[in-house]
Amino acid sequence: MPRARKSAHPFKPRAGLRLVFGGAFASISVAAWAQAEPTIEPPATELTNVVVVGTTPLVGVGTPLDKVPANVQTIKGRDIDAQHSQTTTDYLQKNVVSVDINDAQGNPSQTDILYRGFTASPLLGTPQGLSVFLDGVRVNEPFGDVVNWDLIPQAAIQTMQIIPGSNPTFGLNTLGGAIAVTTKNGRDNPGGNVDLSFGSFGRKVAQFEQGGVLGDHVDYYFTANVTNDNGWADHNSSRLRQAFGKIRYTDRDTTVSVSIGGADNTLNGSQTIPRSFLDNFRQAYTFPDTNENQLGYITINAEHYITPNIEVSGNVYYRHYRNVNVSSNVNDNFDPAGDDPDEITQAFNDQSVIVTDSYGASLQLTLLNKLFGKDNQLVIGASGDFANSHFTQAEQPATFTDSRATIGTGPFAPLTDAKTRNSNLGIYFENTFSFTEQWSMTLAGRYNWSKATIGDESGVQPLLDGQHTFSRFNPAIGFNWNPTPYLTAYATYNEGMRSPTAIELACADPNAPCSLPNDFIADPDLKPVISRTFEIGARGRIGRNTTWSAAAYRTTLSDDIQFVSSQGAASTLGYFQNVGKTRRQGFELAGRTQWGPLGVAASYAYVNATYRSTWTESSASNSSADDDGNITVHSGDRIPGIPANTVKMRLDYNVLPQWNVGSNLTYRSNIFARGDENNQDANGSVAGYFLIDLDTTYNVTKQIQVYATVKNLLNKRYANFAILGENFFDGPNHTFNNGASVNEQFLGIGAPRGVWVGMRYAWK
Repeated sequence: MPRARKSAHPFKPRAGLRLVFGGAFASISVAAWAQAEPTIEPPATELTNVVVVGTTPLVGVGTPLDKVPANVQTIKGRDIDAQHSQTTTDYLQKNVVSVDINDAQGNPSQTDILYRGFTASPLLGTPQGLSVFLDGVRVNEPFGDVVNWDLIPQAAIQTMQIIPGSNPTFGLNTLGGAIAVTTKNGRDNPGGNVDLSFGSFGRKVAQFEQGGVLGDHVDYYFTANVTNDNGWADHNSSRLRQAFGKIRYTDRDTTVSVSIGGADNTLNGSQTIPRSFLDNFRQAYTFPDTNENQLGYITINAEHYITPNIEVSGNVYYRHYRNVNVSSNVNDNFDPAGDDPDEITQAFNDQSVIVTDSYGASLQLTLLNKLFGKDNQLVIGASGDFANSHFTQAEQPATFTDSRATIGTGPFAPLTDAKTRNSNLGIYFENTFSFTEQWSMTLAGRYNWSKATIGDESGVQPLLDGQHTFSRFNPAIGFNWNPTPYLTAYATYNEGMRSPTAIELACADPNAPCSLPNDFIADPDLKPVISRTFEIGARGRIGRNTTWSAAAYRTTLSDDIQFVSSQGAASTLGYFQNVGKTRRQGFELAGRTQWGPLGVAASYAYVNATYRSTWTESSASNSSADDDGNITVHSGDRIPGIPANTVKMRLDYNVLPQWNVGSNLTYRSNIFARGDENNQDANGSVAGYFLIDLDTTYNVTKQIQVYATVKNLLNKRYANFAILGENFFDGPNHTFNNGASVNEQFLGIGAPRGVWVGMRYAWK
């Protein structure tokens, strides 16, 4: 994790290491752009800061960027504040190279993040490929590895780093990258503010922040917010309640912080809708579809300098997470002439409850020393993460109203009652050796041991009981070349692993498909997913005001896991299976410059995401399916949902010293729908789109700031997600048609134009 230290720190690293701990990130000004700049060595009289990258999850010394073999991107919390982004994922999508989002759930706080074609999603069953950390704690929930972006307190973000590739030191699930978030502290963020905003779709937000110092050694920080949003579509309202606090002790050689946070959020989703529903794109397919997320957590981080060149750091944490999901679903087996009660039931309300208690600890030692007379930095660490989860699922028979709401016609009947235990242990190292001032080599590796235990609590599914263990050593090697202070080039190779989740392990039999969230059954083992990444790149500075970066990469997954539908790709019934190899490869270009009052940042990213093995899946809604409803996916077919091309531009213009006007321009190319893994469906791909967003900020006084934002200025109608399925509502006015259905492409619709205004009052 990144770490900022004042340059007046009494401990001095050895000469030649050039590790300056002051203001770790202050030497780059990304303003509204998330591209990390290279480390530059100005004259000694000006050298007060150096960019430091957290190449392991824990808070610690970090590594100077000129010795990091990766195209790391750094975001500061103030960059997010400057654009007044409503969600962190919205900021990432508009500003960060190779990042995209999709609205599969139909709620702005429940979007999927895609980075270089890998996903961090809040949806159970989505193959996860990114690991996410908050103050050194992995926040991929142990049950399903999902990432609930609504539980990360946006106002508390000090820095966020996107570390690409299969960096093994970040542990499990780091297939395509890691996202490391560090929260604010009171010493670096003194004073406070109240921020109020409101606007389109009934959105109202109230936020409070306060930080400060108590005496010479103690500082504190606290933030809380309340958000009410009616939603831009029918039945996709949100209610968010978040709070976060930190108290920290620092002296000459020791820092100890205690962070406590929590959230209580209710998120309603409008789901995807069939193309035939586009006469009113705000309507929901069926409803309700509600997620209630509750979280409470405590994290203790500590670091201590034993000597000027030896640092030990560590953390312990506890998290209590509860999710209640209620979703409305069509009964695929409905038959009005049937005799079985299950056949004459139009719909089911499915309710699942997940309660997880997770805890763990990490310990890390950093040695700044000499090896063969050359500068060397060695990091050795170990971590243990454990979780107990209780999953229950119940089903209620229901009928549809003319507006496609489900009305329960009976009690909820239990389907699944299971407990799982996850145990993950890891030992890792990272060594950066400087051959010369220009050349350095990084060697890293991690041994992961993972165990998932599943137990039946109902007494009627004894075959569900089982234990699954996975282990592997993942290596990494990288080289950096710095011929001048204004140019860095690098090359790297690394490997990572994702062990199958309990969700996937308990739903892997094609003869007994499950629903999502899953009915648990006894199934065969799955193989872990192994990633292998090559990357080359360069970054540099031209003059004082222009920075640039370029990277090319290839990540190949072996034994990739996919959810394979058993009754058409939009069905909730299916199973998980290893589908052989997949690959994400591409390149990215980015740059930023400043011309007087005008700042310009731009990027282009190309991602070629394809299957590299041939396999068969059931996708009856695909027009190219055979008589049994199967399609054959061939090597070279594009993976659905991942655009090949994204272009982003950020413009900032200071009209007056106190007045800034900004704009984000975003282009994304077409995607294929899920269920069209063979790229042969007659509906074709989903068209790309171009969006313009505006924001402006005016500082009335030093204390009072007013601002406004406009999203989707041109009011474009677009979709950023698609899936093939059966539409059971092709009756008059989109009503239920007695079980008859038509195959259609379902779309995740993007939000229409929205306008919001706000005011912030700040004090010191």
